[in-house]
Amino acid sequence: MYVGSGDPKRSMELLWGVVDKPRRGPKPRFTVDDIVATAIELADAEGIDAVTMRGVASALGLTAMSLYGYVPGKAELVDLMVDRVHAELSPPESSASGWRARLEAVARRTWELYLRHPWLLQVSTVRPVLGPNVIAKYDADLHAVADLGLTSVEMDQVITLVSNYVHGAVRAAVEMRRVRQDTGKDNPQWWSEYAPLFTKLFDDERYPVAAKVGSEMGEEHYGPDAPELAFEFGLERILDGVAVLVENAARRAGPDVTSL
Repeated sequence: MYVGSGDPKRSMELLWGVVDKPRRGPKPRFTVDDIVATAIELADAEGIDAVTMRGVASALGLTAMSLYGYVPGKAELVDLMVDRVHAELSPPESSASGWRARLEAVARRTWELYLRHPWLLQVSTVRPVLGPNVIAKYDADLHAVADLGLTSVEMDQVITLVSNYVHGAVRAAVEMRRVRQDTGKDNPQWWSEYAPLFTKLFDDERYPVAAKVGSEMGEEHYGPDAPELAFEFGLERILDGVAVLVENAARRAGPDVTSL
């Protein structure tokens, strides 16, 4: 599924609160906000596939047909859901010292958002939701690398780089949670069952490097916090790479701006 797959005009009107004049008659039982909140609850609990017009209507005690009076369809509803969860992201604290700390905060806020709403991984945002909350996040993220002498394209690409990294890294954490829930076993428990057989089958001489590294890394790599460890390591390397870009920009500009 991807955002923007429905009627983009209707989605934009709903996202920005452009509503028709109220009609005569009884006041609606629910608001669009109520419907979006219910859809998010369903998606958090069961995944994006559980969000159907019939399912959301049932959760609200409505008929599916009456729900269409609020939202044109699931595609537009998903647009609203994606934008709504981004409202949870308050701007990073301005006290963060230096661009690196600010950019790290951007990554962690995004990581936590995906963990709260793992269904976001099931929704492609190649065509972004141009809603107020998504745009507010983009603006706040850009402030992390503002005034560093980067071009507009470089600023955008740094934020895109961090966002894409988090998107890939958090998938492992979400998958581990799902596997643990489905099997009732965490990684240490799973490995404790299969390690004896694996030890018998594994040939240290045939795979010497894997044997050495795997042995030394095994406890951390297959522990309950393995995705978090990988996220922390990768984030540091990403920031190291951005530091080179910032230093190059400083040389272009002349004054030292790397400490901003």
